[in-house]
Amino acid sequence: MGYKAELPRNLSMLSVLGLSFAIMATPFGLGATFFVSLTDGQSVTVIWGWVLVSLISIAIAASLAEICAVYPTAGGVYYWSAMLSTKKWAPIASWVTGWLTLVGNWTVTTSINFSGAQMILSAITLWKEDFVPNAYQTVLMFWAVMLVCFLVNIFGAKYLDLINKACIYWTSGSVLIILITLLSMAPTKRSGAYVFAHYEASASGWPSGWAFFVGLLQAAYTLTGYGMVAAMCEEVQEPEREVPKAMVVSVVAAGVTGVIFLVPILFVLPDVQVLLAVASGQPLGLLFKLVTGSAAGGFGLLFLILGVLFFAGVGALTASSRCTYAFARDGAIPGSRIWSRVDKRFDFPLWGLVLSTVIDCLLGLIYFGSTAAFNSFTGVATICLGTSYGIPILISLLRGRKMVKNSSFSLGRFGFAINCLTIVWLLLATVLFCMPVALPASHPSAWCGTS
Repeated sequence: MGYKAELPRNLSMLSVLGLSFAIMATPFGLGATFFVSLTDGQSVTVIWGWVLVSLISIAIAASLAEICAVYPTAGGVYYWSAMLSTKKWAPIASWVTGWLTLVGNWTVTTSINFSGAQMILSAITLWKEDFVPNAYQTVLMFWAVMLVCFLVNIFGAKYLDLINKACIYWTSGSVLIILITLLSMAPTKRSGAYVFAHYEASASGWPSGWAFFVGLLQAAYTLTGYGMVAAMCEEVQEPEREVPKAMVVSVVAAGVTGVIFLVPILFVLPDVQVLLAVASGQPLGLLFKLVTGSAAGGFGLLFLILGVLFFAGVGALTASSRCTYAFARDGAIPGSRIWSRVDKRFDFPLWGLVLSTVIDCLLGLIYFGSTAAFNSFTGVATICLGTSYGIPILISLLRGRKMVKNSSFSLGRFGFAINCLTIVWLLLATVLFCMPVALPASHPSAWCGTS
């Protein structure tokens, strides 16, 4: 591929699968953005929106996996755009894709850890219901979460393989515990008709049918991280085979996990208006408290979700730092010689990690100026990553898919249709997720709920 191999190839397919699973962090991602689907349609948007976006995400992941099998480098989508383009268009295609994916990596890491900080603070309200964290408390907690993720990435670098694998077991176990606990302790249960067919979008301010599509942000935001793991290609043995497989399997696993997580929650769902009235915009802790009947029970289940946050925050920062390293290695970032340097003590791009962490922490300062503006970063992350995924797929389509015809992860005769489906969805998603979750848009949580 034209690059010097500088990173140790010590990650397995299961580890990359765990990393992708960690970044998507299904229970945490769905819980942190639960406000979105409750506002824009409730049960139908929650469950069927998730199923719809999961199927589309599998198609996108498969399209990217087909390309990754041909060009397995840490540059990921921006390198693919260059290789798939003609010589004339390669530089601009690569540059645009690179900045979209880099901004997407930075903002998705920011939104994961910031919504995690909000969720941690929301735990206080389980005992002190009138507690509303101010901007300083929220930003400081965000910085604390970022610091933990930063330190784990440095001093736990040699254990990333183990951490990524542990994520799979923690997430799966947490979903199972939450399922059993909620269904066994709920004082009342909703009907099957409510869980699978109830639709109510009056709180959104949007026309009833359109609210469903706006509410898809919850699912689309959660299912964005699979493409980020391409940045780990140079740390995996046989990446042309293992990374594409991990991309697709992780989305399938996340989709199934999401259904298992969401259905029990909908069966025991308390009064929606009570959940939407939570000042922090993080209703999951209150939901657990109301169902279990105690603050301690609610916190116990919330702790499991915060464990998923730990894996998500660490994994997103890992992928973000590798993306920064790869883009800097190609001279596309000011100060590239510093950010592309691999630290010999730790065998990873330490300064790329530092830059990613500093950028994320600085983005958090926006919360002091406007909570509505900061909350839109969930939409920004989804749009930037989605668009960066779409560009190499579109280029491949426009050139007749001839560059991927010999891919070891070939989509065969279905490739053209699958690629077209992904492009149509990504174009629609780019429009949808520029819109506020609720009208009027001046409401602090109108822009994509809480993350």
